[in-house]
Amino acid sequence: MPNEKPKIVIVGGGFGGIKLAKLFAKENVEITIVDRHNFHLFQPLLYQVSTSVLSTDEIAYPIRSFFRDCKNVHLFMAKAQGVDQERNVLLTNHGEISYDYLILAAGATTNFFGMKEVEEHSFGMKTLQEALHIRNHVLHEFERACKPYRTPEDRKKRMTFVVVGGGPTGVEEAGALTELIEIQKKEIHELDFNDVQVYLIEATDKVLPMMTPDLQQETIRVLRKKGVNVMLNTQVVGYDGDVLKLKSGAEIPTTTVIWAAGVRAVDMMKNCGGECARDGRIWIEENLMVRGAVHQNVFAIGDCAAFMHGDMKRPLPTVAPVATQQAVVAHKNIMKLIKGDTNLEKFVYKDLGAMATIGRGKAVVNKPKMTGFMAWCAWMLVHLIRLAGAHTNFTVALKWTWNFLSGTRLGRIITNISLDTK
Repeated sequence: MPNEKPKIVIVGGGFGGIKLAKLFAKENVEITIVDRHNFHLFQPLLYQVSTSVLSTDEIAYPIRSFFRDCKNVHLFMAKAQGVDQERNVLLTNHGEISYDYLILAAGATTNFFGMKEVEEHSFGMKTLQEALHIRNHVLHEFERACKPYRTPEDRKKRMTFVVVGGGPTGVEEAGALTELIEIQKKEIHELDFNDVQVYLIEATDKVLPMMTPDLQQETIRVLRKKGVNVMLNTQVVGYDGDVLKLKSGAEIPTTTVIWAAGVRAVDMMKNCGGECARDGRIWIEENLMVRGAVHQNVFAIGDCAAFMHGDMKRPLPTVAPVATQQAVVAHKNIMKLIKGDTNLEKFVYKDLGAMATIGRGKAVVNKPKMTGFMAWCAWMLVHLIRLAGAHTNFTVALKWTWNFLSGTRLGRIITNISLDTK
C-alpha cells in the first residue's frame, strides 16, 4: 500500500537499540523491537547486583515503559535467529518478521575462547540471571564453609574467589568482592577469614587497557591494598569446578571463577548474511550498513558490529558510547533513505573517555584525569544519568550514599534455596 508506514525492525533492547527506538518514535514509521527479554539492562552495574549492592529492578527497566506514549513502537519478545536478506525477513523462534529497514543491535556475550571446560564451570557476567547466580553462589559458599564437617582444604577452596579479566568488569567485580567479604567478616563468626582470598587474573601485562599507565598502576595499587592478589601475564588454560589451571603449571583450588576476560558477538550474527570478524561481530561500512548486504537496508550498531576508522588496527570497543553514537547516525541514514536521499552520513566515533570504580570511594577516570573520591563521584554521576527513570535514579543514589557511609549491603539474600543446600 502506497501510504503504509515504513517498517523499522530493531534487534536488541540494549543501549543502541533503545536509543534508536526513541529517535524513530518521533518519525512517521512503525518500529518493532525484538528482544528475548522485556527489559532494558544496564550492564555496567551487573557487578553491583552480583555483590549485593543493588537489586535487579534498579538496573533493569521494562522496555514498554520507555514507549508508553509512543503508539508506533512495539515489542516482540523472541530470540532472533538470523536474517533472510533476499526476502527482507528477520527469523525468530516465534516466526518471521518482515522489515523495510533492519538494524542489528543484538549486543554481545561472554567469550571463553573455545575453552569448553571453563565455560561449563565458571560464571559469566553479561546477563541479569548470571549476576544473580554469582550473588547466590558467593553467599552460599560462605554458608557452606561454615559447616563443621568441612575439611580445612575444602573450606579454604570455598573461600577463594577468582576473577579472570583485567578490564573494567573484572576490576570492579574484584574490588566489590573484597568489600562484600569485609561485611561477611563482621557477621560470620564461625570462619577464619585468613583463609579468604580474592584473585584478579589478567593474561596481558596491564589492567584497564584503555587507561594511561599511571592510572593502571593506581588501580593495581588500590586493588592490592584492598587485599586482591593481582596476577598479570597469567593465562588460564582450564577449570573443572575445583581447580583453576594456569599456563605456567600453577593451580588455584577454588569453587568460584568469575569470567570477565572477553566478549564475542551472539551466535545469530553468523546467520545474518554478512562477513563476520574473528569474535563473531558483523563488519559494517562507514555508513553503518552491513558489509555485503543484498539490499541497502540492513544496518548494525553496538557490540554486535565490527567497525574500524581509516587506519585503525582493531575494531572499536564494545562500550555503550559507541552504540549510542552509532544509533544517532543509523537513524539519520535510514531517514535519508526513506526520503530518497542516498548521500549517507559517515560515522566518526568521539571518544568521551573511560572510567572504572575500584571500590567504595575509589575510581579512576581518564578524561579529565582523576583518581580517588572525586573520580568516584564523577563515576556515580555519569552512571546515574544513564540509568532509566527518576525512581531508579533516586533509589540507586540513596543506596550508594548509604553504602558509602555505612558499608551496609542489605541485598545479601540467597534466593535459590533448594531442599538440598549441599
